[in-house]
Amino acid sequence: MKLKTLSLLMAAGLASFSGQAKVTDAMLANDAKTTGDVLSWGIGTEGQRFSPLKSINTKTVSKLVPAWSFSFGGEKQRGQESQPLVHNGKMFVTGSYSRIYALDVKTGKKLWKYEHRLPEGIMPCCDVINRGAALYDNLVIFATLDAQLVALNQDTGEIVWKEKIDDYAAGYSASAAPLIAEGLLLTGVSGGEFGIVGRVEARNPKTGDLVWVRPTVEGHMGYTYDKDGNKKENGISGTRNATWSGDLWKTGGAATWLGGTYDAKTGLAYFGTGNPAPWNSHTRKGDNLFSAATVAIDIKTGQIKWHYQTTPHDGWDFDGVNEFVTFDMNGKRMGAKADRNGFFYVLDATNGKLENAFPFVKKITWAKGIDLKTGRPIENPESRPGDPAAGDGKKGKTVFNAPSFLGGKNQMPMAYSPNTGLFYVPANEWGMDIWNEPIGYKKGAAFLGAGFTIKTVFDDYIGAMRAIDPKTGKIVWEVKNNAPLWGGVLTTADLVFWGTPEGYLKAADAKTGKIVWEFQTGSGVVAPPITWEDKGEQYVAVVSGWGGAVPLWGGEVAKKVNFLEQGGSVWVFKLAK
Repeated sequence: MKLKTLSLLMAAGLASFSGQAKVTDAMLANDAKTTGDVLSWGIGTEGQRFSPLKSINTKTVSKLVPAWSFSFGGEKQRGQESQPLVHNGKMFVTGSYSRIYALDVKTGKKLWKYEHRLPEGIMPCCDVINRGAALYDNLVIFATLDAQLVALNQDTGEIVWKEKIDDYAAGYSASAAPLIAEGLLLTGVSGGEFGIVGRVEARNPKTGDLVWVRPTVEGHMGYTYDKDGNKKENGISGTRNATWSGDLWKTGGAATWLGGTYDAKTGLAYFGTGNPAPWNSHTRKGDNLFSAATVAIDIKTGQIKWHYQTTPHDGWDFDGVNEFVTFDMNGKRMGAKADRNGFFYVLDATNGKLENAFPFVKKITWAKGIDLKTGRPIENPESRPGDPAAGDGKKGKTVFNAPSFLGGKNQMPMAYSPNTGLFYVPANEWGMDIWNEPIGYKKGAAFLGAGFTIKTVFDDYIGAMRAIDPKTGKIVWEVKNNAPLWGGVLTTADLVFWGTPEGYLKAADAKTGKIVWEFQTGSGVVAPPITWEDKGEQYVAVVSGWGGAVPLWGGEVAKKVNFLEQGGSVWVFKLAK
């Protein structure tokens, strides 16, 4: 505690000395509207990833050229999923293996680097990635693969505070960009494949001290914390054993591994939750709340105000972790989610009432549709993998299912344009053979109880960038891609930007989908682009570096993309004069 206090005093002195423009709550609240910086993951806490900038448009984008590029260096060139942040002349970008860099935003010159010392026993399920940082006051804050949070001085890279989230030896990790909302630092946890217990934490971003904790597995107690760190019970999530049989809720998964969004109009933070543990659904009867769902949390109280479960009693590792993006439609504050299970959901953001649900991928076998009255899927029982206990006790019946567990959409965030009223969704078409196996929990060991093989479903493509109308469910346009899409999306006044595993950063007309520009970055793009302006000049940036879950878990699909090269760099573009 003395070390933290000393670090805080040093950081305060450095900030005062440098005259640093501190990031305030008001600046974060206006991040989606201000164009001179990018202060949050999602380019605004709502996660729309929309910029009103117009200098780079369908008519001028052909003149877009590199301004600079920066290499992360070393031998750790894989799985670069980070979204950069831009503030006060600096770009803050994380790299694989829990690294973070501060760069001169004009030149790409490295100002400082922090490389977190990782222990030998970390257990990230899906590569050594990191998705970005958060800015607050004079701090830049990011999560590490050994389940810690680190806050650094923006000017110097010196550690101001460091806090442990949980025990990495039990399977916990962290890779999502933190969310700052109303002066609170909101973070989730990773590790659903190891039987951890998912939760959302709120902390004081200046100190790292806990404010409240809300578990996302039914039956676990939530807590609030006073200024001295004393905790007080804040109610159990749900009702113990109501939707979980036996004791499996104690190792229930439901990891909040992609982080969350926040809407000031509702006062709610929205976190998606991952798969229930284990994958073998026959071991855990019931819906298994709050797994594979969106939970809306009142950030002032740490209480779940509403939830919507996209895949009750998940038996395919569909998760429900995909980002919930709020927007205005028909005079209401709504939220949209392109779920891993292949369906696109439109909900009332204030109460979670389902307004619409429809497929955004072409092949879905696990369900025939979504009942708009009950909000529940119309499940195809023949698509659920069999119970090992019903056969020889070693392996249940194998079934083919689409989408695969990698999802109709995975970690790559979509974008929404208020100009077109469309969502831009990086979708994938694939399936899997999946079967169940007996499983028991052991701390720190994989807790699946399933096997699988990923398969393609179409000969000519896997990935597809799709423009989707949330009112009608219509796919307005699509751009097919040979390899699966794994990077996020940016939309501007009239353009859509996204990257491909083949290495291209592409731009298309937001209304028609016509490709109007592309650039080869030298490695696969699995990260979301950003844009900002400085002195009237607009810039676009993206991180390049192939990796993530596909080459690790991808089966037959991984074989199709094994020619792709790893990398680790940031590319920044501007219009040629």
